[in-house]
Amino acid sequence: MYDILFYNGTILAADGPIANGYVAVKDGIIASIGKGNPSGIDAVKSVDLEGNILSPGFIDIHTHGAGGSDFMDGTADAIVTAARMHLRHGTTTICPTSVTCDDEELFTFMDCYQHAKSIRENMPHLAGIHLEGPYLSPGQAGAQQSDQMKRPLPEHYMKILEKSRGNIIRWSSAPEIPGVIEFGDILEKHGIIPSIAHTDADLFTVKRAMEHGYSILTHFYSGMSQMKRVNGYRIPGVVEAGYLYDDLYVEIIADGIHLPKELLQLIVKCKPHDHIILVTDSMRAAGMPDGPSVLGSIKNNFRVIVEDGVAKMPDRQSFAGSVATADRLVRVMVFEAGLPLHEAVDMITKNPAKLLRIDHKTGSIAEGKTADLVVFSEDIEIQQVYVEGEMVNI
Repeated sequence: MYDILFYNGTILAADGPIANGYVAVKDGIIASIGKGNPSGIDAVKSVDLEGNILSPGFIDIHTHGAGGSDFMDGTADAIVTAARMHLRHGTTTICPTSVTCDDEELFTFMDCYQHAKSIRENMPHLAGIHLEGPYLSPGQAGAQQSDQMKRPLPEHYMKILEKSRGNIIRWSSAPEIPGVIEFGDILEKHGIIPSIAHTDADLFTVKRAMEHGYSILTHFYSGMSQMKRVNGYRIPGVVEAGYLYDDLYVEIIADGIHLPKELLQLIVKCKPHDHIILVTDSMRAAGMPDGPSVLGSIKNNFRVIVEDGVAKMPDRQSFAGSVATADRLVRVMVFEAGLPLHEAVDMITKNPAKLLRIDHKTGSIAEGKTADLVVFSEDIEIQQVYVEGEMVNI
């Protein structure tokens, strides 16, 4: 007998959508997938999808917070609060992301993450820490603290690796900073994914970085160079590298604001779809009402205003962070960028799972994979969320 049976809905299965399909779960694992009336299949609990859609749980590999909390606030409660807000919007696997800061604040975040890992009730999977900095370009600092940016010296990064207790899954750096390209080899040896971010590099530097393990561009278009002219010659930048190299993943903040509809359409027209990953890159105001907020941690922040679906600087002359949740990203890609639903969902399930090297256990609806599942309507409004086959309180 199965533990739970989902039926009477569209199943976004690994091999393609199944209309009027069913999924049976046993011991937190997807045990059977099929089409039609599942009569004769016994289960402790049956869930009538009522024509709704059953999707793999979303995977957000780049987020700084939600629900009024930032992952860098310095408490395990802040990490849990932000993670649970994202869970309510369908994110069943998450990578809490740091910002460039002093070492004390970074180590506190790592300690809090370690504590938060032990809390499982109504929690998404914590896949690992994504470090954004401190080896970034001050010229592309954005909302990062440029005065804390530095070169990757062994005495510094080895201390961070030691303090992390093996919890770092990804590290974003700028490859034009001396030592960063070679740093990719160190990260690879530790099983950490090297990423490119906040960078003034040219395309040729990106190519060299790729030879040392760098495989993804963090928040494509944001904080990165584009083509420039030097003595009349056109020099392609990081954005152009993202388009040229098919093997290079691009991470996109698909809130419809950081990247307008036309840019989203350009990206999906030019990039292989299996190398596009949707991310929220959200700050603490994600999932919260419009109004005043702060960008950054409790210790280091500045005031912002949230309105029109994005955080802005008080003078409203520039953005100050995303307030997106994962379900919003899928809606934008379907209803604005024009992607088929299953392709948009792949960009926040199957693709990030492959990048994180966890696709053997999650990221798609397939027999033998973890039953991290989301039920949503045709309008992509979340109805139910399951982690390892257990429905969570949303």
